[in-house]
Amino acid sequence: MTELFLGCPVWACESWKGSLFTATAARRDWLPQYSSVFRTVEGNSTFYALPPLERFHEWGAAAAPGFRFCLKVSRAITHDRRLRMANNELAAFVTAAEVLQSHNVPGPSFIQLPPDFSPAEAPVLLSFLKQLPDHLPWALEVRHHGWFDHGRQEQWLIEQLTERKIDFVLFDSRPLYSAPPADEIERISQSRKPKTPLRHTVTGQHPFLRIVGRNQVQQTLPWLAEWGPVIGGWLQQGLQPFIFTHAPDDRYAPDFAALMHAQISVAFPRLPTLPPWPGKQLPSIRQKSLFD
Repeated sequence: MTELFLGCPVWACESWKGSLFTATAARRDWLPQYSSVFRTVEGNSTFYALPPLERFHEWGAAAAPGFRFCLKVSRAITHDRRLRMANNELAAFVTAAEVLQSHNVPGPSFIQLPPDFSPAEAPVLLSFLKQLPDHLPWALEVRHHGWFDHGRQEQWLIEQLTERKIDFVLFDSRPLYSAPPADEIERISQSRKPKTPLRHTVTGQHPFLRIVGRNQVQQTLPWLAEWGPVIGGWLQQGLQPFIFTHAPDDRYAPDFAALMHAQISVAFPRLPTLPPWPGKQLPSIRQKSLFD
């Protein structure tokens, strides 16, 4: 199987009933139905609080084979403690990720640094990276523009991540900012999402892209056409990309992902087709026999 992991920022969205989900899907059905189509998801809820370990067992058991969760590292670690003296919090997060590992569903857990975490704190970052257990996959997202200097700071970061096989999170918000907001949700999204400098940097086996589009997903085609050959090239190299499609309104994220899949397929024709959406499959009708 081609190792493309494509997904959305959430798997639980009521608005997907009748499209990605069947119209009558109960909440317990959402993850199985989502994972029957997409192979990964961002676990953004773990940024705010870690649920009980039983919940991770439930997620691991409910996901389809080959699925991967990419948990977002707790804000208590990244934003509150800013990677300092967070041993207890990191241990709790690692324990949760290990539960997913026991179900064979862990993707790279991603560490999103605050926007003001600059290269001045590089020693703190390095100390934290050295604490990460290497039996779990990790990815790092930096937002301060000082890390994107095309020079010493950026090269240092690339070298540290490459040495530890930690993936560099790529963030592309160009589609979101390509035009004035068309609705209130896009306006809010434009007020919150960063404009991180664009990179194609690969430091591990799992190139990790988060792309933010528009609610009218067809408007994103110029950028998806640009990313298609890049991602296809990663697949040609035997890498395992993780691609996440964000729409300002989550209801459009699956359509955005499907559009991304189509563009990758143009560049990499061997890509398997996207499985049919449960909510769009016609119910099977048993053919009557002569004896009915």
